Amino acid sequence: MEKKEEVHEQNNTEEVVEEVDQELVEEDTNEESSDTEDSEIEVLQREKDDIYQRLLRVQAEYDNFRKRTQKEKEADRKYRSQSLITELLPVVDSFERALQIEIKDESAGGVVEGLKMVYRQLADALQKEGVEEIKTTGESFDPHLHQAVMQVEDDQYESNVVVEELQKGYKLKDRVIRPAMVKVNQ
Repeated sequence: MEKKEEVHEQNNTEEVVEEVDQELVEEDTNEESSDTEDSEIEVLQREKDDIYQRLLRVQAEYDNFRKRTQKEKEADRKYRSQSLITELLPVVDSFERALQIEIKDESAGGVVEGLKMVYRQLADALQKEGVEEIKTTGESFDPHLHQAVMQVEDDQYESNVVVEELQKGYKLKDRVIRPAMVKVNQ
């Protein structure tokens, strides 16, 4: 019987040892899985942060795109008539030259009055669109507004002052559509 008890105790001891070994293995596995879970969480956190940063960049790019297109639309509305006005400026120049001619024949007086009336209507229409003449004679030379085609030395004017206007310049609102051709004092 003693042998039986010994065997039984030995079996019990082996079972206890096996249980302890099993527990140790399970603890190691739990620690490894815990480490694995921590590293997976870190990886997921980094991925989330990366995606969030990309989202912020895309949103900022979209906001910039929206603002840029809004500015372009406003500029299109503001300067929508620029191409037509650019085409009409030579017509205005021709009208002004025609009106400078002195006609002594009384029968042509009615034609001249008609031309003046048409010229005033054209000038008024351009003014309503925001077209204005660039001031020249007596003004300081500004390369953004004036195009110097001649230089003279005149004691009546200070240096770098416009002496004479050779061709009118025009602005549409705040944009120069044709610089004035001028003669500048040295």
